[in-house]
Order: sequence, then C-alpha cells, then structure tokens
Amino acid sequence: MHIHNYEKIWLAASVLLILLLLGSVTYGAVGPGVAMVSDSEQAIDAGGLDDDDRFSEPRVEQVGENEYEAYVVAYQFGFQPDPIVVPENSTVTFYVTSRDVIHGFEVAGTNANTMVVPGEVSKITVETDDRQEYGLICNEYCGAGHHVMEGKVNVVSQAEFDDRNDGGNGE
Repeated sequence: MHIHNYEKIWLAASVLLILLLLGSVTYGAVGPGVAMVSDSEQAIDAGGLDDDDRFSEPRVEQVGENEYEAYVVAYQFGFQPDPIVVPENSTVTFYVTSRDVIHGFEVAGTNANTMVVPGEVSKITVETDDRQEYGLICNEYCGAGHHVMEGKVNVVSQAEFDDRNDGGNGE
C-alpha cells in the first residue's frame, strides 16, 4: 500500500499535535507548582464556621508591624465583614471561605482574585498603598442574587484604623 507524501505530513502533524496537547496538560498539572486549595491549607467544616476560631467572628487583626490578616466569610449574597477596613501602607492576607456555595473573591482594581469553595480556605495577600475604597465582587455565579453580591474594602489611615473599637472590621 502506497502512502502519499501529503498523508505522511498530515499524519505526522496530527501525532505532533496530540503529543503537544498531552505535554501541555502534563506541564499544567505538575510543572508550575499549582495545587488545589486543600493541598496547602487545612479543610474546614463549612456548616460549622460558627465554631471555628478564625471564622466565627470575621475580622481584621494585626499580626506584625504593618501586617494584617483578614478573615472573611462569603455567603449568598454577601461578604462578612462588610466593609473590610484595613490600614494604608500595609500587607493584608485575606483568608476567605464560603458558608454555602462556590463564590468568587475579587478586589476590583487589583490582581487579588480567588475562588472561594465551601470547606476550603483560600489565601491571598494584597499590598495596600494609598487610602481609597475598593469594590469587592463575587465573580463566580452563585445563585439568583449573584448580581447583587458585592462588598467594599476600605483602605484608611493608620490612625483611623486604630480608632475603631472593634479591630477594624467596620461593623
């Protein structure tokens, strides 16, 4: 049986494309060090958030000089606390979990963007510079009220942050 040169070329190109596809999938799975959320953080009980020390009272707390941790709970159709108040010129690490369904957590105007999965703790760190107000949006469809799921991240002066009696959670 005679195989034409064009058939050989198309056969070789097809095999090459299949190998490239398999290679890119393999690289994506093991190459850049990307892991599922639960691979790096401990899983929690989404139904028992009220019993979890970190998420029973969502808040912002200082953990070092100009270093803060914000514990945030996403739920249909909002974020707690809201607004999230943090001081300017600081590093804020957000620990975000969901009470009910998959949500998104995006601080508009920054590159802070993560998926929030029930039973998982998503961690994302943001540098705050100047005083301003950022929008906080859910960018994963989470139900009929998804379009109204929003919040705010207020970056305030250190003095204003310190004046808040409740540790800066804005409530």
